[in-house]
Amino acid sequence: MLWILPLLMVLPPVADWLYLRHHARTFRYRKILVAAVTVCDLMPLLLMGLFRFGNDDSTRGMLAVMWIFYAYLLLTLPRIAFYIVRLLGRSRPVKILAVAAAALVVAVLIQGATTGRHTLRVEHVTIRSDRLPKSFENFRIAFFSDLHVGTLIRPEAELDALIDTLNALRPDVVLFGGDLVNLRYTELDTMIMHRLSGIRSRYGTFSVIGNHDTGVYVRDTLRLPPEVNTAELIRREEAMGWCVLNNRTVYLRRDNDSIALSGITYDRHLNRQRHDRRLPDFDFGNTYRDVPATVFNITVSHIPQLWDDILDAGYGDLTLSGHVHGMQCRIRLFGHAYSPAQWLYKRWSGRYDEEHRTLYINDGIGCVGYPMRLGVKPEITLIELQR
Repeated sequence: MLWILPLLMVLPPVADWLYLRHHARTFRYRKILVAAVTVCDLMPLLLMGLFRFGNDDSTRGMLAVMWIFYAYLLLTLPRIAFYIVRLLGRSRPVKILAVAAAALVVAVLIQGATTGRHTLRVEHVTIRSDRLPKSFENFRIAFFSDLHVGTLIRPEAELDALIDTLNALRPDVVLFGGDLVNLRYTELDTMIMHRLSGIRSRYGTFSVIGNHDTGVYVRDTLRLPPEVNTAELIRREEAMGWCVLNNRTVYLRRDNDSIALSGITYDRHLNRQRHDRRLPDFDFGNTYRDVPATVFNITVSHIPQLWDDILDAGYGDLTLSGHVHGMQCRIRLFGHAYSPAQWLYKRWSGRYDEEHRTLYINDGIGCVGYPMRLGVKPEITLIELQR
């Protein structure tokens, strides 16, 4: 994933040099133009400096970096579109078309940072299995993931919309797939805890720990060791009335039947491999201890790459994951979806079926890296279980 950053640093200066070499002499204020373009192309170095020389990465600092990066994209990508169209010629219609292309890119980027970032969508999914107990016919699960509360721009309004939508679905149970915070547990403040405690369902809200919840992105680990960050986050989630499935399984009972609900905590030692297509053999610890293989099992795992291991262990009739966000960028053409996430992940969004079992990857709610979503609206998944 990190190779994308050098590409974004190298491509614009090269494109600028090629274009200005042939066209700058036609501009009256070419020196000002060259200076402005140069300042823009140096913005990634500013971002790298903030990361390199900052004592710690505060939530506000990370949010500022995201918006600086967004400004860089807003100043760069339209220019690239303009240059590409200008390759068609020097006629007046081509120049007009180039300006239109640049304006279109600006409009898309603005839409992604406004309505595209906070307009919720509800995906309806039906899971059918002969292993499902009869009493759980039409059982309704509301699943959401990757809230990243530290990156919400208007947390009160965005959380109210999320909770109102969840409660309106009248689910039997609500599941959360991890990454509740972006950097540290303090993002889960009193206001946010109060709102998230308002989620309602028959069996309650269950959650797991994601990579951003473990404190691995906090540099000052002397003040805040990762294990302390995670423990305090779990304490605050439980204070909201949520049940954190920390490598364990609980049973949901209806009439004389039951189903198993398992949660896998993200192992922070996988941090360098969190975007790999396949992970090394994973130790589930106590997650499935004494869980009968005959019981219908729902597993919540923040990272979807564990699905192969879950299948090999004989569990996960339904596995629910998040983590990927569709890399917050997706284009649909001729009935197919395309995203940079496909370069990194074997499975990156939506539903996958193998061996009579199902994996569903939710596109998440919040943002990481840049504060916009292009073609990947925040998602709540409503899952109905049927025999």
